Amino acid sequence: MRLHGRSLTSGVPDKHSYTVRQPIGVAGLIVPANTPIANIAWKVFPALICGNTVIIKASEDAPKTAQLFAELTKDAGLPDGVVNVVHGRGEIAGSTLVEDVRVGVISFTGSTRVGRWIAEVCGRRLARVSLELGGKNPLVICDDADIDRALHWSTLSAFSNAGQRCAAGSRLLIFDRVYEQVRDGLVSRARGLKLGVGTGCDVGPVINRRQRDNILAAIQRAKDNGARILCGGNAPPNPELANGFYIEPTVVEGIELDAELSQEEIFGPVVTLHRVSDVHDALRIANSTSYGLTAAIHSASIDRGMWFAHRVRAGVANVNLGTYGSEPHMPFGGFGASGNGTREPGIEALDVYSELKNISVLTRKELI
Repeated sequence: MRLHGRSLTSGVPDKHSYTVRQPIGVAGLIVPANTPIANIAWKVFPALICGNTVIIKASEDAPKTAQLFAELTKDAGLPDGVVNVVHGRGEIAGSTLVEDVRVGVISFTGSTRVGRWIAEVCGRRLARVSLELGGKNPLVICDDADIDRALHWSTLSAFSNAGQRCAAGSRLLIFDRVYEQVRDGLVSRARGLKLGVGTGCDVGPVINRRQRDNILAAIQRAKDNGARILCGGNAPPNPELANGFYIEPTVVEGIELDAELSQEEIFGPVVTLHRVSDVHDALRIANSTSYGLTAAIHSASIDRGMWFAHRVRAGVANVNLGTYGSEPHMPFGGFGASGNGTREPGIEALDVYSELKNISVLTRKELI
């Protein structure tokens, strides 16, 4: 009921013009493991609303979620062939969808490296493509911020979902005057987080052994290059956690702005701390990576918060919140290496999953 078009005013007398949306055809939806049901929902529903059929390429690390979702759509009465699921590794199942000329639109959430390849392939065959890629998201804490609130949101942004969020707050940019207070408070909170997946636990495991090993290796490289690991940085020794790929919540300081941990998405419970002199310095450092997905600032000054929010190079900017938290009706996506400019899952998703047609009619006075 909200598949909106527009009425257009023509410069030609008696000409009436308007737009309608029409389906593209088959939509290939490639989803990651970190938020599998959210990614499935915000791709499938807009695609179906626009009249397409969909093929979900489930993450090989979380295949069951997609399978259960498809079974629910069948139970709800969708005809066979409308919602389909394929399983397999990305280089086989995913690439097949991307390269198949019968698939009119590809929506991908995942790494920037894979997103660039998808854009190249889809560009050659002029398929529609929507890319929601990585982030290296800054959270600024000003010297007039509510420090307890800022620490609350910083801890959630950095460590919830074990840092496996494209919107994770992996860089804290802290004003000089409150740096030590914020640093000590964050380390205390990080050390107090409980690893595990049971009741009362705060931080679960990362998705697989390869990812855990990559994160630990990146931390070690930073340490070798002079960074200080204030807490964490290891796999926990607790034998009760041996069945999961856990990493202790990790806080790093003394790292250069051009270092790997400052520039590259790690996708784990790791946050780097950076001193800034003022909001101008914070903006400069916030915009110093190739990414531009989300950002946040904590300040008692709405003027300072809005100044930063309008100038930070990010598709989502939050004031006195975390770096995450977009809702289903809000557009989500980023600048630069964080995407190709499309937005899902809000009303903007209609532009991803539909073709826009302009229809004009010239009324003939003699027939009235």
